[in-house]
Amino acid sequence: VPGKQVTLAHVIASPDKNLYGKLGLIDAEGAIGIMTITPSEGAMIAADIASKSADIRVGFVDRFNGSLVITGDIAAVEVAIRDVMGVLCDRMGFARAPVTKT
Repeated sequence: VPGKQVTLAHVIASPDKNLYGKLGLIDAEGAIGIMTITPSEGAMIAADIASKSADIRVGFVDRFNGSLVITGDIAAVEVAIRDVMGVLCDRMGFARAPVTKT
């Protein structure tokens, strides 16, 4: 299917504490994982996979724009993003973006 892709997969390992509030992440702590997925419904699948694969919290999922934001300790966020990429890209044929980290 044309357009099946993960366009962004990024981990913010140690975000500034003010960033949580600016993103509307109430009571969040630890790393932040950000993904953008096309078609946008893929974000719902990604949220399900991420929440089942690691001890993370889904901070935001947008089924209209394909955005997913997760939080948790850095290892959990990295595992969740790796597992999402595995299912979407390796099993469902989505084009893969590199997983980046700052």
